[in-house]
Amino acid sequence: MNSQSSRSHAIFTIGMVVRTHSDPPGSDDGAPAGECSYRVAKFHFVDLAGSERIKRTMATGNRMREGIHINSGLLALGNVICALSSAMEGGTSTTTAGVAFNATDSTGGSAASGQSHIPYRDSKLTRILQDSLGGNSRTVMIACVSPAAADFA
Repeated sequence: MNSQSSRSHAIFTIGMVVRTHSDPPGSDDGAPAGECSYRVAKFHFVDLAGSERIKRTMATGNRMREGIHINSGLLALGNVICALSSAMEGGTSTTTAGVAFNATDSTGGSAASGQSHIPYRDSKLTRILQDSLGGNSRTVMIACVSPAAADFA
């Protein structure tokens, strides 16, 4: 275990709003502007804490509890990604909240209509990233993965 590690996830978010005015043709005479349209973007830069095996690190006390919380957040994120992937393979469209367009409840999908539940509420990490994982968002991931065989056991 890295003793200098912050033992936490870090999320840096930048929000952007672009407002566009559509002036009516030939309105250079100072007439009021036409309609405004807004385009909203949100960028999350996320540094996830690494998953560490408690047996290998021999962590105890607070370090062990931190490791458990980190691992549970990473597990919840993996579950959300798997559920979104399964929903897309099944042809189900998802909105920004991760529920199907014709869902009738707010639990992430209706079991009666065969829609899958996306477990965003399982961790704080997935709640924060919810609007960036489903719907019309685009996600790019860069991973630093150890090539050591011991890290895959």
